Amino acid sequence: MKTIKSVYKIGNGPSSSHTVGPYHAAKTFGARYPEADRFRVTLYGSLAFTGEGHGTGKAIRSALPGAQVLFDRENADLPHPNTMLFEAFKDGRKIGSNRIFSIGGGSIRIEGEPSEDEIEVYPQKNFTEILKICRERSLNLAQFIYRMEDDQLRASLKTAWEAMKDAVHRGLCAEGVLPGGLGVARKAKTLYEKRCYNESADVTMNRVIAAYAYAVSEENADEHIVVTAPTCGSCGVLPAVLYYMHADRGFPEDEILDALAVAGIIGNVIRTNASISGAECGCQAEIGSACSMTAAALAALYGLNIDQIEYAAEIAMEHNLGLTCDPVKGLVQIPCIERNAVAAMRAISSVNLSRFLYSTRKISFDEVVTTMYRTGMDMNEKYRETSHGGLAQIYHGN
Repeated sequence: MKTIKSVYKIGNGPSSSHTVGPYHAAKTFGARYPEADRFRVTLYGSLAFTGEGHGTGKAIRSALPGAQVLFDRENADLPHPNTMLFEAFKDGRKIGSNRIFSIGGGSIRIEGEPSEDEIEVYPQKNFTEILKICRERSLNLAQFIYRMEDDQLRASLKTAWEAMKDAVHRGLCAEGVLPGGLGVARKAKTLYEKRCYNESADVTMNRVIAAYAYAVSEENADEHIVVTAPTCGSCGVLPAVLYYMHADRGFPEDEILDALAVAGIIGNVIRTNASISGAECGCQAEIGSACSMTAAALAALYGLNIDQIEYAAEIAMEHNLGLTCDPVKGLVQIPCIERNAVAAMRAISSVNLSRFLYSTRKISFDEVVTTMYRTGMDMNEKYRETSHGGLAQIYHGN
């Protein structure tokens, strides 16, 4: 497995696959042909169907000014659902081209070339193998991670955490209507400030955590800076819970960074053995993965043992199996923003169950990850970020 540093990428929303990845691809391709006087980029698959709502063309043109961006919605014979064809021209003659795939979480792969972040940091391939090493060496998950990664990991996690906090702060202050034409108003500020009469402690916690999730997700929808965790579409879940534990419950930042590391290894296992791409496996790969990462992070923050952490991650993923990706008008707003808040609360419930019931569990984390991937492969294409089914097809506005 690769470094967990690549799980947390900082970039503009609203989509890691549709903006962060294509921007990175455009930058990479442009650097190969600095002499080119014209670029053409053809988008296929999910990028073609939802790229306009996700701002894919805008992201590409910000890296390649003046590039012609085409949306090919006819070609279905694709090596990956997020395929891009980049072409460079000089004096009317094509001087180079590459097919590049946006493979989820802001990562890209250039056809015929080694993928980015190619260096293997972890020889372990799944959680079962990690668990074995931890038990043999009497390590907790955070200790295992720090032994495997280089000495830059802590600084990288700190940078990601600062960007997450900034997104919460900005989102809680912002008001107005999100772009794209759906007329979705920002709700984080209202949710945070609107305390009910005789509100119980549990209701307060859920409301505040939901407000934090809305804050980050609304920043993402407004194309502002967020952190993939593991994607832009699911970027609100992990920051919401960890920010609450830090700001409202007083957990120190050092422990928050350890929790981020644990979340990162869970995301790493998922992307290695399944997918974190909504275009490939539906929203179970995005929100399901984020929920699972958050449950593991919170369990680690509470000092639960490695079996309880695994069970929390497994519960969180298992009960997101089959979750479809059907963004209305191709925008990362409905149902995406609300879904981040629900997943944050589900992660907390997963930890509460794992604390008491871990010794009775029957399903391993690796088994549920494999199941998620197989479910995604079986899922009808219209429910995998094409906006052809579900809410995207039913909703007509009101």
